Amino acid sequence: MDCKSCNSATCTAKNRQPEESAEEFAARQRLTRRMCGIKHKILVLSGKGGVGKSTVAVNVAASLAQQGFTVGLLDVDVHGPSIPTMLHLTGAGVTQSEEGIEPVMAGPNLKVISVAFFLEHPEQAVIWRGPMKMAVIKQFLGEVNWGELDYLIIDSPPGTGDEPLSVCQLIDDMEGCIMVTTPQEVASADVRRSITFCNQLAVPVLGVIENMSGFRCPKCGEVVNIFSAGGGKKLAEEMKVPFLGTIPIEPEIAGSGDNGKPYVYAFAASPTAQLFENIVAPLIAVSDQE
Repeated sequence: MDCKSCNSATCTAKNRQPEESAEEFAARQRLTRRMCGIKHKILVLSGKGGVGKSTVAVNVAASLAQQGFTVGLLDVDVHGPSIPTMLHLTGAGVTQSEEGIEPVMAGPNLKVISVAFFLEHPEQAVIWRGPMKMAVIKQFLGEVNWGELDYLIIDSPPGTGDEPLSVCQLIDDMEGCIMVTTPQEVASADVRRSITFCNQLAVPVLGVIENMSGFRCPKCGEVVNIFSAGGGKKLAEEMKVPFLGTIPIEPEIAGSGDNGKPYVYAFAASPTAQLFENIVAPLIAVSDQE
């Protein structure tokens, strides 16, 4: 698509802004053209670390891909990129084509980009300040040959810092954010701040997922509430946002992440895989109405 031929009256990439250089204007148009080829952009966010946000992002993306949608998974956790490990892509490298940086394929319908693909070795530490993070995220959005996608799922680090802020500022038509929490109040309190972050940036909150919601016994299937129960649903009600569902603690979920195969692929017939499918169902329903 050429920006000059775009019929959108609301597109901000048609005209050069007064403070922009010609190079900056060209880069912004390039990013906008890439994003125009992606129907739905969804950020996975949490105010708290260790709640299984990347696990949720991987399995939401994989569940959508498994249903036949073309999906991109963008890992913007610059300092702790875990997506390649969870998809058995550690050591994978990217290639350059005439169309740009080529994403790594994690299946027939799933394209992946992570800063880990650009590191010399897996143990290398990324020691960057904010402007460097903004620059690399801009490159991932504007220089990667995402092609035509139904969904771009963006996995963000915990909190409301440079990475999620950069994503929200660079993508004009963000579909919204999925919030991940665990049942405890200490996690829910931080997620409240993330919801406020979205409200301040006018980014819709698509819903809350309560992860680690009880332990499912592998022998009898009974779910035991190791932590408190219902914190995610209570949070959603208090903040007046949708509640998308719960995901229990299961050894197979952790094992799938370590083994590099999404849980919804490895255990497609399981009750928890069905829970992931139920979680993405409202996202698909909203998309179908547009």
